[in-house]
Amino acid sequence: MSDAPRISAHSIPAPEASERMRAQATASYEARPEEVNRVLLLYSGGLDTSVMLKWIQDEYKAEVVTLTVNLGQPGEDYTEVEDKARMLGAVDTHVIDAREEFAQDFVLPAIKANAIYGLHYPLFTALGRPLIAKLAVDVARQTGCDTIAHGCTGKGNDQVRIEATVATLAPELKIIAPVRTWAMGRDEEIAYAREHGIPVKGGTDSAPYSIDDNLWGRSSEGKWIEDLAHAPEDDVFQLVTRPEEAPDEAEIVQVTFEAGVPVAFNGERLGLVALLERAAAAGIKHGVGIVDHIEDRIVGLKVRDIYEVPAAEIILTAHAELEKLVGTIHQNQFKPQLDRQWAYLVYAGLWWEPLRSDLDAYMESVSERVTGTIGIKLYKGSARVVTRESPNAVYDAQLATFSESGGLFSQTASPGFIELWSLQSRLAWRLRNEEKGE
Repeated sequence: MSDAPRISAHSIPAPEASERMRAQATASYEARPEEVNRVLLLYSGGLDTSVMLKWIQDEYKAEVVTLTVNLGQPGEDYTEVEDKARMLGAVDTHVIDAREEFAQDFVLPAIKANAIYGLHYPLFTALGRPLIAKLAVDVARQTGCDTIAHGCTGKGNDQVRIEATVATLAPELKIIAPVRTWAMGRDEEIAYAREHGIPVKGGTDSAPYSIDDNLWGRSSEGKWIEDLAHAPEDDVFQLVTRPEEAPDEAEIVQVTFEAGVPVAFNGERLGLVALLERAAAAGIKHGVGIVDHIEDRIVGLKVRDIYEVPAAEIILTAHAELEKLVGTIHQNQFKPQLDRQWAYLVYAGLWWEPLRSDLDAYMESVSERVTGTIGIKLYKGSARVVTRESPNAVYDAQLATFSESGGLFSQTASPGFIELWSLQSRLAWRLRNEEKGE
C-alpha cells in the first residue's frame, strides 16, 4: 500500500479533477467532462448518492435528474427521497414502482431456471440491476440527459451489470461512476456532506453494513463480515428471524404452480408480487433463508456475503422439486446444466446476451408441464419438501411400491436388463485387467 497521503475529491480544484477523470477513462462510453451537461443519477437517498448529486453539480457544472426505482425494498419513504433530491439541487426527480415488472420479467424467468449462483446465491441483486439500468435509459432519453451516473465501486459486479446494460441499449449515452473515480472514504464523504449541507442520517450515517434488498432477497456486506473467522453477529439479521428465536411449532406451506408460474400460496390465488411477499413473510417468521456465502465475483475477487432470502428459499425449493417430479431422468440430468449457465450469465451482468434468451426458450418448454402443488415444512431455519402433487407427475404409486408387480413394470425382466446395461462396463473391466496380467 502506498504511503502517499490520501487526497479528498472535494479538496481538488475542478480543473485538476477534470484532468484526472480524463486520464482515467478507459472505455468509449465513459464521459469526458466536456461531454457532460445533463446527468441522470440513479439515486437511493443514502450518503453515497446524495454526495454524488452535489459533487456532479460542482465538478461537471451539470444539471442532475434523479431516478429512484422501487423493486420492493422494505421501509422506503419515496416522497422523502424525492424531497431530499430536490433540496440538493436536482432539476427533476422520478420514482418508478417497478415491482410488477421486476417480478414478471426478471424473477419469474429466474424461478423457471432454478437460478442459483455458486450453490447459494439466488441472484436478487443481479436480477434487479439490468432492470434499473433499462429504466435509467428510458428516463434519460425522456428528460434529455446525455449521461447516466451510478454509485457502484470498482470492486463489485453491479458496475458491470449497469454499464453493460446502458452500453447495449443506449450506446449514445455516456456513463460516470463518481465513487469509482473519487478518492473519498466514508469519513471524507461525511465531511463533504456536512460541508455542503447534505443531511446525514443520525448525524453520522454510520450504518454498520452495506445493504441491498428487493422482493427476492437482502444482502449485507462490511464490518465483521469481511473477517472469515468471525461468526455472524445477531445485528446483521434485520429481515429474517434468527432460527433460535423462530416458533417452536413447524408450519407446512403449500406453493401451487401452473406452467412453472407460482399462482397460489396455501391455496389462495395471488398475483406474483403478493405471492412473493406472502412467501417471504412465512420464511421470515420461521428463520428460513439465511445464507453465509463465499462468492467468486466476476471482477476477480472472492468475497463473503450474508444473504437473507426467505421468498427465494421457499419458491425455488418448491419449483425445483415439482420440476423433478414431472421430468424424466434425462430431463432432470440435463436441465441443471442449463440452469447453471443461465445463472452465470445473469450474475456476470450479461442479461442481454442472446444465449440467455435462447435458454429461456428451453425453460419455457420445460415449464409447460410444471403444474402442481408442493408442501414445504418450515421449522427453525429449514425449508423441507414434505408433500408433492401434480397431474403431470412421471410417477405411479402402484409401480413404485415393492408389494405390487405387473403392469408397465415387469420385475422378471430385470436380469436381462442388468446383463445388457452392464455389458460395456464388464467388458472394459475385463480387458483392463487382462492387460495388467491379472
